[in-house]
Amino acid sequence: MSAPQDNLANQLLVALPSLADPNFARTVALVCQHDDDGAMGVVVNRPSEYTLGQVLAQMGIGSEDAALCARPVLHGGPVHQERGFVIHDGGQAWDSSLKVADGLYLTTSRDVLEAMAAGEGPVNAIVALGCAGWGAGQLEHELSENTWLTVPADAGVLFELPLDDRWQTAANRIGVDLFRLAGYSGHA
Repeated sequence: MSAPQDNLANQLLVALPSLADPNFARTVALVCQHDDDGAMGVVVNRPSEYTLGQVLAQMGIGSEDAALCARPVLHGGPVHQERGFVIHDGGQAWDSSLKVADGLYLTTSRDVLEAMAAGEGPVNAIVALGCAGWGAGQLEHELSENTWLTVPADAGVLFELPLDDRWQTAANRIGVDLFRLAGYSGHA
C-alpha cells in the first residue's frame, strides 16, 4: 500500500460542532493508519462504561494496581467494538504493534495489557474498545466537507489532559475556539 499524498497518520481529528453523527460528535480521534485504502483511528476522549480493571478481569489478567484498574477504558469508535486497542508511548516491541510515529504506537495484542497489569508496561497508555474506520477517500471527503479539523498529535492531549478537556484543547493547539464556531458549516 502506498501512502496518500497528505498522509494523516499521527494527526488528531477534532470533530467540528457541525458533525452530527452521534459516534463522533465532540470527539478527538488519533489517526493511526492512513493509506490509499482508507484510514483507521481511535477516539481518545469518550469513556466507555468499563474500567481497565473490569476489562483485565474479563480477560483473566490480575493486577494489584488500584489506580491502573480504576482507569477508564475509552469507546474508541463504532468498528470492532469487541476488540481492544492500546495507544501507547515507549519503544518496546509488543506483538501486533503498529508504529504511528516515533515513540507512539497502537497495539492490539494481549501482551501489552499483561505488562501493564504487572507494572511493566508503557509509561503512558490509552486503552479503548473499538476503533474508527474510513474507506478509500472517505476521510478526505469528510475533511473537504468541513467535518474535522486536523491537528498534529500531541502527547499532552493524548495522555495528560482529562477526557473532557481534550476536544477544545486539541483545537486550541491550532488557534481554534470550538465554542465560538456555529453549529453548522456552509459553502460560499
